[in-house]
Amino acid sequence: MKKALMAAAALMALPLSAQAQSPAPGVYIGAEGGVNWLLNFTANTNLAPNFGTVSVTPQTGWAVGGVIGYDFVGPRVELEGVYRQNQLNIGVPRTAINNQVGQLGIMANLLYDFMPASVITPYIGAGAGVGVGFVDSNSSLGSTVFAYQGIIGLGWNVDTNFRVNLDGRYYGTSNPTVNGATWTNNNFSIMLGLQLKFGPAAPPPPPPPAAAVAPPSYMVFFDWDRSNLSAQALNTIKQAAGAFKSKGNARITATGHTDTSGPEAYNMALSLRRANAVKDALVREGVPATAITVIGRGEQGLLVQTGDGVREPQNRRVEIVIQ
Repeated sequence: MKKALMAAAALMALPLSAQAQSPAPGVYIGAEGGVNWLLNFTANTNLAPNFGTVSVTPQTGWAVGGVIGYDFVGPRVELEGVYRQNQLNIGVPRTAINNQVGQLGIMANLLYDFMPASVITPYIGAGAGVGVGFVDSNSSLGSTVFAYQGIIGLGWNVDTNFRVNLDGRYYGTSNPTVNGATWTNNNFSIMLGLQLKFGPAAPPPPPPPAAAVAPPSYMVFFDWDRSNLSAQALNTIKQAAGAFKSKGNARITATGHTDTSGPEAYNMALSLRRANAVKDALVREGVPATAITVIGRGEQGLLVQTGDGVREPQNRRVEIVIQ
């Protein structure tokens, strides 16, 4: 039995601890309805056939209404209209207690949600306004009075936009008077409400990250075992110098390579000579020598993978990278 009670308590606590989606401020509208108990009252009347004091015992009635409000996430303010109706055990002609009492209240409410980010949130509230009419069985307007109410309830945040409320409330007014009949007006209601909130539009997804742009690069190729520049190579170097000047503030890296023919140490020196030949040509084209870094890699970084001792023209090169 003890284990069963502990399990039940855990199930009851689960909705309170579960988190809804992050709430956001917004306008909401809603509809509500429930039962209304108009408390027994004594009416004073000077109308036939009920002269003097009359004891009135209302039956259980109903209430229906609607709201429009703004949720600040915690505090809420709303404008509410609710119509209540209760049948009576007595009829006083030409008054609002002629077999039934119908009353319409227009209220400005201030409410507070204690856990607005939870699935289940308790709330309290109070309201003030006007009871704009006490209506008799012939639907004639009766009396306009000051109205007030207190509210306590639980809200179920189905999602960020839809909510279900269940609350109990006391609703009262100053004493209404219709055609000489005066009485007190005190009500208790249990209301079930459905609300739809118009939250802010979801932000657009972030733009995809920009693709990394490779720095401009140029390749200068060489004959086997040579570091002198061909006409085509000089033309490529001229293009690289122009790109450097267009960037305004940049650096150039000239990296020399060889193929796999010849000794490794010799190829390392040859790659450096090729890189320096490109540097000298860039300087002649107006690139400051201080902006150029020279690197020799020898047989490392082959453009075309080959075995040892292979004369591959694509591997005999200098790569010019502008950054």
